[in-house]
Amino acid sequence: MTQYRRISAIDALRGFALAGIVEFNLVQMSGFTRPTGDAADHLGAFVWESVFIQRFFPIFSFLFGVSFALFLRTASRRADRPRLVLLRRLLWLGVLGALHTLLQHGEVLKFYAVFGVVVLLPASFLSRRWTLGLGLVLTVAGWVFLNGVAIIPGLFLLGLAAAQYGLADTLEQRTRHLVAALLVVLPVAAFLEWWQFQGGVGQAHIGRVVSAGTVVALLYALVFLLLLRTPIGRPLEAVFAPMGRVALTNYVLASVLILAADRAFDLGSATTYGPLVAVGAGIGLAQAALSVLWLRRFRYGPLEWVWRCLTWWQWVPLRGRAT
Repeated sequence: MTQYRRISAIDALRGFALAGIVEFNLVQMSGFTRPTGDAADHLGAFVWESVFIQRFFPIFSFLFGVSFALFLRTASRRADRPRLVLLRRLLWLGVLGALHTLLQHGEVLKFYAVFGVVVLLPASFLSRRWTLGLGLVLTVAGWVFLNGVAIIPGLFLLGLAAAQYGLADTLEQRTRHLVAALLVVLPVAAFLEWWQFQGGVGQAHIGRVVSAGTVVALLYALVFLLLLRTPIGRPLEAVFAPMGRVALTNYVLASVLILAADRAFDLGSATTYGPLVAVGAGIGLAQAALSVLWLRRFRYGPLEWVWRCLTWWQWVPLRGRAT
């Protein structure tokens, strides 16, 4: 199997995660009032929380660690001081994140930049065993702090370790490993969903949401990667891989589209999650179509191209089909 298909599977998973993050950001940015109380009394809210909140963000964060390792490998072949290139890349990501905050106060790029500099860069000097161990410890510590942002460093390191162990390069040959992992994760995720249900819905129960969400995110990722190996894999890849290749552009564009949709439909005044989920699906479809059309003529997304030019501090050709 070619490297392109391996990377395409990762891009597709990233695009899938991005589509789910949009659904959460819609609620956050529109000011929709999330109900609080027993899950049995707010089944719609529980379904939304158990499907979307903290379910896609961990996948996106884990893949950032994977991408960091892959970019470091590329930079090591092109530059004498590859970590300096990565430092510049992360600093510019922080600038983009600061600008994006003007649109979305809860955006995460600035945190990615900070944790990338503080955690990922130093960890790139460690052995993969140490990286994996620290990733597990910091992820569990993130659960203790009961904050979604707190799990970013651990997930970054787990993604870095996964790439160091060659999982990205051998993903297509690991179907049996994915199935075995799914059989282990599925009952754990089911138990944690039940545990979250017992805790109720709303911000007061965020601790159960974060811990359950991380395991369910792993379940989502395993199921999605296995679906790519079925007859529906090609359609899934065709929809989500282009979105994942221009993830930075789509992440920022989603904020613009969310603000426009909220202005048009006053989503914050909705009484159920239905309208927001529908708008989120519409945004995802629009981004999928735009991503395909853009990549037919250009190698990178608009913001990806700017970021790449700033990272390498040189002009990078933009026109031409993505490879």
